[in-house]
Amino acid sequence: MLIEDVTLDLFAWTDIPPTQYGIHTGVFAGESKLGLLTIRTSDGVEGHAFLGSASRGGQMDGESLIHFLKPILMGQNPLDRERLYKQMYRKSRMTTLRAIGACDIALWDIAGKVAGLPIARLIGQFRDKIPAYASSAVLPSQEAYAEEAIQFRDAGWAAYKIHPPTVPEQDIKICQAVRKAVGDDYRLMLDSTWAYDYPQALKVGKAIEALDFHWYEDPLDEEDMLNYIKLRQQLSIPLMATEYSPGGLYSYAPWLVSQATDYLRGDVAVKGGITGILKTAHLAEAFKMNYEIHHGGNSLNNVANLHVAMAIPNTSFFEVLLPAGAQVYGLNPDIEIVDGHVHAIERPGLGADIDFEMIKAKTVARLT
Repeated sequence: MLIEDVTLDLFAWTDIPPTQYGIHTGVFAGESKLGLLTIRTSDGVEGHAFLGSASRGGQMDGESLIHFLKPILMGQNPLDRERLYKQMYRKSRMTTLRAIGACDIALWDIAGKVAGLPIARLIGQFRDKIPAYASSAVLPSQEAYAEEAIQFRDAGWAAYKIHPPTVPEQDIKICQAVRKAVGDDYRLMLDSTWAYDYPQALKVGKAIEALDFHWYEDPLDEEDMLNYIKLRQQLSIPLMATEYSPGGLYSYAPWLVSQATDYLRGDVAVKGGITGILKTAHLAEAFKMNYEIHHGGNSLNNVANLHVAMAIPNTSFFEVLLPAGAQVYGLNPDIEIVDGHVHAIERPGLGADIDFEMIKAKTVARLT
């Protein structure tokens, strides 16, 4: 069995609601494009992945995928994932980890289909369900955050995470309002999206520490490791960084050596696929640390994230980024939340219900 073709079909994603998660995204809305990556084998098995998100169209990474990664894959055994991953990673200066990750996911999809196993079972399954938490967009008022948190608490979800406006005094008031609304026993987190300097981060951290928040995510710039070390020494609330620390597996070593974070973080898009986050989750486990999986930016990436979450012991939750209109697209149905949990997928490979008919109807270009 050899790889005989690699294609990327770009299809339109319309009606995206105005959404913002932080300064890094700004407000995005309207239309984007996802890419359906298809790796075809000589035995007729196809592996798939989605490339892109509502805020970053698949065409942005797609051309480099076809130009730099397709030649590596053509004519190769798709089951040689480790060798192919190493070869693709060597092209990371010319392409992106998002493109490498999409190829890696499609190779895992092939492997699962060939074995007749879900990817989680191919890796080695650890659990069959995981608690979900709701992860807010930037909302217009304290009341809006409080109302949304109550909604998900009452629906049985494990936790609610705030993406604030990133104005420290305002962020503290939002956190206080949400804590008051949901009560003392409901789990809350804050993700400040790299927005603060050290004094601001310390002030907000002390405030949410007093409110018994579960973790404090990305308060400082991802390159500000010196101040992460200082901040961790001053706070008892767990810090979580490394989501966008530059690079894949190798970017985590200085964070571990410097003891700059309590949890590690990543997902299949920003860390180079299933292979990438499996390596880093196992690295975290060696240090008795959690590896909390970030949302994947699109529906099929989240399916890939879910398989990893089912196969590793050191992750606690499954992130569901809101609103659905900016995150859920291309599957029918999408991942379902039942009684506050996401359950393992039992079909071979990714096992997702890709809406091929819709994708065909909305395809605007094919990159070959």
